[in-house]
Parts: sequence; C-alpha cells; structure tokens
Amino acid sequence: MGRLMSTVLVVGTIALDSIKTPFGEKREILGGSGVYAAVAASFFAPTELIGPVGSDFPAAHLAFLQARRIGTSALQKLDGPTFRWGGYYEYDMNQAHTLETRLNVLSRFDPAVPENLRTTPYVFLGNIDPALQLKVISQLKRTKLLIADTMNFWIESKRAQLHEVIKQVDFMVMNDGEIRQFMETPNIPLAARRLIELGCRGVIVKKGEHGAICFTAGSTFAAPSYPQELLRDPTGAGDSFGGALIGYLAKTADLSDDNLRRAVVIGSVMASFNIEDFSLERLKRLKRKELVERFETVRGLAGFKKIPPAHLTLLA
Repeated sequence: MGRLMSTVLVVGTIALDSIKTPFGEKREILGGSGVYAAVAASFFAPTELIGPVGSDFPAAHLAFLQARRIGTSALQKLDGPTFRWGGYYEYDMNQAHTLETRLNVLSRFDPAVPENLRTTPYVFLGNIDPALQLKVISQLKRTKLLIADTMNFWIESKRAQLHEVIKQVDFMVMNDGEIRQFMETPNIPLAARRLIELGCRGVIVKKGEHGAICFTAGSTFAAPSYPQELLRDPTGAGDSFGGALIGYLAKTADLSDDNLRRAVVIGSVMASFNIEDFSLERLKRLKRKELVERFETVRGLAGFKKIPPAHLTLLA
C-alpha cells in the first residue's frame, strides 16, 4: 500500500500517429491518450499505464516510457498491429481532421486492472469507450480521485454509458464543444451545472488556447492559458492537461479547492509545452524548472487588484 500512496494509474490508448500540420509532417510517431496523460503525470508521481500495444510496437517507445518512471507491466501485448491514427491540422489548430483510424489491437482491448493496482488512489481514464471506462471503474478499490476524459464520438454513440461514467467519477474533463453537445445547450456554465447534477463532483472544461474553466457545485475558476507563440502540433494537448492535473494532485496529496485551481493551471502549462513539438518530443526535453517558471507567468496573467474606493466614486 505504501508504494501506491502517490501513484497515478492511467488507462487509455497507445498509438502510432501520422500527423500533418502547417509546420511539418511526421509519420508513425508515438501517441495515444494514455501515453500523453501518463508522460505528463510522470513529472509529478510514479505512474502506471494500462493500454493495448501490438506486436509491432517499437521497443524504443517502450524503453522511453519505462525511463519516465511509467510502469508498463500491465500493458496488454496483443498479436497484430498497434492502433493507428492519421490526421491533419490547418491554421485553426483547435480542430483536428481525421484521415484514417485503424483500431487494430484496440478493437480487442479488454482492460484488466492487476490486483496490486486496484487500490491506486489516483486514477485517470483517458479518452476510450465509456463501456471500457466502466469496466475499469468496477475493478477499482478505495480510489481517492477518479478523473475521466471523453470525446464527441462517445457522446454521439455511447451516451448512456457515458452518463453512467459521469455518475461514478469525481471529475469529468471535456472541451467546450463536448460539454455543450452532451448537455444540449450552448451555455457552458449551465451545461456544467447540469452535468454536476448527474453525480460527479465537478467538470473541467478545456478551451484550448483560451485556457480552462473548472466548475464544482460551489465554485467556478477560470484559468488563463499561456500566450503561446510556438505551436507545431496540438495532438495530445488535452491528454497532457489531464495527466499533469492528476499527477500534481497525487504529488501534493491535497484535494482542496485552492490546490485544484493550481492543478488546473499546471495542466494548462503542461499542455502549452506539449504543443511546441510533434509527439512527446517537447515533453522529453522539458525540465521541472521550466514548468514552475511558466506556471508563475500564467499566474501573473490573471493578477489584478480590486477597484479602489476613490475610483468607485467615479463609477457611481
């Protein structure tokens, strides 16, 4: 039990991506929701990753994950090719355009949580089928914090299962389009309130280059984004956000509202580094000192004081 007190368990996809952006093109690079989230979480806490890999998964990628303190013993190694995704971005880098999706071994993924990981206190469910997320949840014991991500495809095709996931997790992570779609309203605060009424403690709404908003039953926090000038590939930014968020909360063992707000900014900062290069290349070079410095920069962006009394009289 002692080893697991600050451990993060990530369940998600492991992929080989082929991506084109206005700033370059790469083929067969490491990706997947589980990979991005696990690497981000590993900056703060020991991390375990569960996901399927094919017989063609490069040994170098496996070695990279292990070098990041990411446990890989629970990976499912299946015969056949690894999951692949191909897509491109135009100058609106918030919108990915899918060219191909080859599920390959992902279509046979049946997540089994080993007994020694079922008491992991901090769990992040990456963007996978809600039915699989529910299967993972059913195997967990004594979880302190359970966060789940999703996407529009599951909202459209697995609404009932996603509804059940929301009832059982502490926080959902969605982008602004997804929460509007799921709650069927253009109003994000209203959508967040309705989603919380379904049973989760809160929802964190990712807004890409415009930051993130964290809603709980009793508070709302809007986190600014880093004013990013270097942008090459936004793939995995949301997964990096979620992984860093839960990793920081696991490291600090503090689930207070104030620390949750710090964690949201940490997630936003991690995502801002992720988009500076293709795949995990920028995160491979990232130093903790850089994270802290950029966190302070973002914290300063929202710093302002109340209107002084002398000014209030002018506004009366």
